Amino acid sequence: MIYSKRIVEGKQNLGASYNIKAKARDLRKNMTIREKILWNKLRKKQQNGMHFRRQHPYGIYILDFYCFEANLALEVDGKIHLSKKEYDKERTRFLESSGLKVLRFKNEDIETQIDWVIKLINKYLIKW
Repeated sequence: MIYSKRIVEGKQNLGASYNIKAKARDLRKNMTIREKILWNKLRKKQQNGMHFRRQHPYGIYILDFYCFEANLALEVDGKIHLSKKEYDKERTRFLESSGLKVLRFKNEDIETQIDWVIKLINKYLIKW
């Protein structure tokens, strides 16, 4: 039984280092306003009964939101991402190659179209 638990834990964080885990803890304490808005819609299994984690360590990355059951990563992109397009593409390729589906939303989407954002997330969760 312990063996299978280790496999699940390993898949969930893909061998994230202690430093990545510590940074994720800090990010959870200092979420952006947009992340807080989305988190209030995701927490406590509100979306199709699926459990989401916030600021979840995954390999060398930290996912804004992660649903292990659906292999789904949600990313909230602020203005900083305008100058990090190549980095984001490489990151998305890595995440998708490890079996995750990545959905990206802009800050403006979270602020002005949260119902649309939730509808897209649920559309993916229903297919899962």
